[in-house]
Amino acid sequence: MEIDLNVIIGEASGDGGIPHGEILGVFAEAVAGDDAAALSQARQAVTDAMGTDAMVDASAVASMFNAIDRVADSTGCPIDEDRLEPTADFRESLGISAFPSGRGDGGS
Repeated sequence: MEIDLNVIIGEASGDGGIPHGEILGVFAEAVAGDDAAALSQARQAVTDAMGTDAMVDASAVASMFNAIDRVADSTGCPIDEDRLEPTADFRESLGISAFPSGRGDGGS
C-alpha cells in the first residue's frame, strides 16, 4: 500500500491510498469543525461505507488525536530528540512544525 499524505494538506485528492480515506478525511474535518449538519452527514457516510463499529472506532481515534495534541501543546511536551531529524522533512511538508508540539522545542 502506498500512502500519499499530501491529501492531508490539500495538495492531493482522493483517498491517499487508504481504504475509505476520502470518507475518513471528510469525517476528520467535520469532527474538527463546528458544523453539526456536516458532522452528522460524515458520520452517516462512514457508517454506510464501513459500518457502525468503524464509525465508533473512527470517532474514538479522532477524539484521541484531538486530546493528545492538546496535551502535548499545553504541557510543552517536545518531540523526542532522536525523532527530530528523521521526521524533519515530514513535519515541514505537512506544516506540523507550525504547532508547538511539532517544532521539537516544546513550544518554548
